Amino acid sequence: MPAIFQRTELLLGPEKFHALQQKRVALFGVGGVGGVCAEALVRSGLLHLTLVDFDVVSLSNINRQLPALHSTVGQAKVQVLAERFKDISPDLDIQVMQKMYSSETNNEFDWSQYDVVIDAIDSVQSKIDLIIQAHHAGCVLYSSLGAAWKLDPTQIRVSSIWKTKSCPLGKLVRIELRKRGFEGDFLAVYSEEKRPSSFGVLGTSTLGSMMPVTASFGMTLASLVIKNV
Repeated sequence: MPAIFQRTELLLGPEKFHALQQKRVALFGVGGVGGVCAEALVRSGLLHLTLVDFDVVSLSNINRQLPALHSTVGQAKVQVLAERFKDISPDLDIQVMQKMYSSETNNEFDWSQYDVVIDAIDSVQSKIDLIIQAHHAGCVLYSSLGAAWKLDPTQIRVSSIWKTKSCPLGKLVRIELRKRGFEGDFLAVYSEEKRPSSFGVLGTSTLGSMMPVTASFGMTLASLVIKNV
């Protein structure tokens, strides 16, 4: 066992640690939530990881996203993370797909390759499609709901998607899933923190967010994968 994972193996035990290493995880969206989730899994010993994200690093990402540095602005987020993760875990089998997931691209994914699918994407319609595709394929699914306009990571919760509360995105996801006749279930990470009226607004479409909360969402998602093992 490589020395870098000794502490993890001591915590989980050899059998469960080996099971974690062999899990095949696909993570969609490597922004403030997904990037931290991916790194937590890699540092925990996961050896098979697929990253899916179309975006490149911008200056506005630096306040909360792992791949975002002044030196990486303009580079593909998935490529920056792949290099970083191989430096952490040289034996890592990592696949990167720099593309936008949507109902138009879902046929480009071989769902049978994945044991676990992590949804950390922002687009509601793409999120709904990803949930349905992963569920139909029999993958274990974990989904991140709204981490924007939050300040307090202690109000982060995990529950069935049908039982989330105080989360506008969760409500919207439930409405859209019912419209499509979805009767499955999965665990969602969300926050019960209500947005104070004093919060500032930048423009009409930019959502305020910061690392203490987005990173905590990502860490919570990673812990769900580990606890599933």
